[in-house]
Amino acid sequence: MIMEENKFDYAKAMAELEEIAQRVEDASTGLEDIDKYIVRTKELVEGCRNYLRTARERIDVLKNQ
Repeated sequence: MIMEENKFDYAKAMAELEEIAQRVEDASTGLEDIDKYIVRTKELVEGCRNYLRTARERIDVLKNQ
């Protein structure tokens, strides 16, 4: 899983998003599966945004020291 001990792994999340994109583009993927992928994509994108927001805030703090 991407979230282990409250530590988000951005690289793994991005890799999973790439994998989801490939599966959704596959004509053999059913609508039921696509629905699951949409939900998971939302979770991953939210995690990535939070990770990047936190990183940006840390950089700003370091710049202002």
